Amino acid sequence: MSKIAWIGLGVMGFPMAGHIRDKGGDDLVVYNRTAAKADEWVAKHGGTAAATPAEAADGADLVFCCVGNDNDLRSVTTGPGGAFETLKNGAIFIDNTTASADIARELYAAAKDKGADFLDAPVSGGQAGAENGALTVMVGGDADVYARAEPTIMHYAKSARLLGPSGSGQLVKMVNQICIAGLVQGLSEGVHFAQKAGLDIPALMDVISKGAAQSWQMENRWETMMNGEFEHGFAVDWMRKDLSICLNEAANNGASLPVTALVDQFYGEVQKMGGRRWDTSSLVARLNNADK
Repeated sequence: MSKIAWIGLGVMGFPMAGHIRDKGGDDLVVYNRTAAKADEWVAKHGGTAAATPAEAADGADLVFCCVGNDNDLRSVTTGPGGAFETLKNGAIFIDNTTASADIARELYAAAKDKGADFLDAPVSGGQAGAENGALTVMVGGDADVYARAEPTIMHYAKSARLLGPSGSGQLVKMVNQICIAGLVQGLSEGVHFAQKAGLDIPALMDVISKGAAQSWQMENRWETMMNGEFEHGFAVDWMRKDLSICLNEAANNGASLPVTALVDQFYGEVQKMGGRRWDTSSLVARLNNADK
């Protein structure tokens, strides 16, 4: 049985850590910036709560992390009271945060200096995927390290794969978000057009979802988009954070992302409409709002 630490119990981390505890039965120590959330998790799943990331990571074989952004990640790793203060020789730090490839490489090197290892392992599948233990995990790091961590990762994943050296997981997550941005905008325009044309949208979707237009977004979001229901799923604020990472990386590597940049602006307009916590499919609300 491994000793495992989990840092960050937000809408993703809370259920992900729960799957590790409930399915693996490992000794789990959790930390969350708001201590009440850690206490809530312990009351539900058992284990113990730590007062700092360093306390949580002390003696742990695997340390998982799922926080907000690069700054949050530095704070809980290399900052005062961070997990890297107590990261033991041979431990593996698995970061599920969607962050930059630069910080992944930075923390990979910092972990090596401690005699430990680091995997960048961002996830896709949203809150529902986390709650159902059905996330897709994109991993960057060393093959032997990934092989050791994979059985535990699979407690909250339906699919996980090592995709290259440190930073590769974050780069692949950027590709994921770039693709989603264009898909959701296209689907929003399709739904908006169908509404304007007075078409039977359920019948329409039944037909086109069986053809080349089919996508996960279409299968799972067309009905709520049609009904103007956006109080679920992956929030606009989070998507804008992710797209800013994509656009910054593109500025560095020379990639051209005109559609991504445009959709990012559209999400900015949704935020101004009060949709900061709306689901990303709320791009259709921006189109409908133009009629008013």
